[in-house]
Amino acid sequence: MTVALQGRSLEKSFGGVHAIRDVSFTIEEGSLIGLIGPNGAGKSTLFNMFTNLYPPDKGTVEFFGINLAGKTEDEIARLGLIRTFQTARVFAEMTVLENVMIGAHLTVRSSPWAEAFWVPSVGREEVGIRKKAEALLELLGLSRFADESATNLPMGSQKLLELARAVMAGPRVLLLDEPAAGLNDAETAELARLITAIRHAGTTIVVVEHNMSLIMGIADYVLVLDAGRLIAEGPPKEIQANEKVIEAYVGRGLDAVLAEAH
Repeated sequence: MTVALQGRSLEKSFGGVHAIRDVSFTIEEGSLIGLIGPNGAGKSTLFNMFTNLYPPDKGTVEFFGINLAGKTEDEIARLGLIRTFQTARVFAEMTVLENVMIGAHLTVRSSPWAEAFWVPSVGREEVGIRKKAEALLELLGLSRFADESATNLPMGSQKLLELARAVMAGPRVLLLDEPAAGLNDAETAELARLITAIRHAGTTIVVVEHNMSLIMGIADYVLVLDAGRLIAEGPPKEIQANEKVIEAYVGRGLDAVLAEAH
């Protein structure tokens, strides 16, 4: 077993309020992990701690054995830990295709000198990046919008665009923050297929999501937070039957939550 991402005794407080309380977890390379919990459970806070957007008050986060303490978000991204955000972030001045292509900036091998003089290797690399971006847009059904401004896309499509840009960065671990927010049923189904394909291509994925049917349908392991504590972890079927989890969801049980997701 290779450990991709590991948290040890993590703590985080804001103004005396404990958002994360002694949380530890281990995420294996190649896995697809769901991170769930009721509103206010601390999911977003923990997610932000993964990339030092919120540095831990106590404890450590390690990425393939590298302690991330003190590292900037850019340094963490260059290690291969890439994330998306709850609200889609697109570059308004760029086309849809350009928005996807820019995700490859972390993997470009050409030097600034070579780029400035447009040596042949730069041209070949640019062609490869463009072809990969076009293939992703085709997979997402967004090819017809390739030359349009990214801001012209509806919000659901912008979320898919952000995911495609993250994939272009070649992540070892991909963190998805509520990727299904704002998506309709067809877009959510497309998202599920894309996430599964990315995982099968060898990328470790962690998903924070309120859409329980999506999580239970794609994750092979689920972490559950409540009031800043990790109250349960295990395969989706075990989580759906876990009494602590059911109680955390106000006694309605996960069946009710799953029904609401449809």
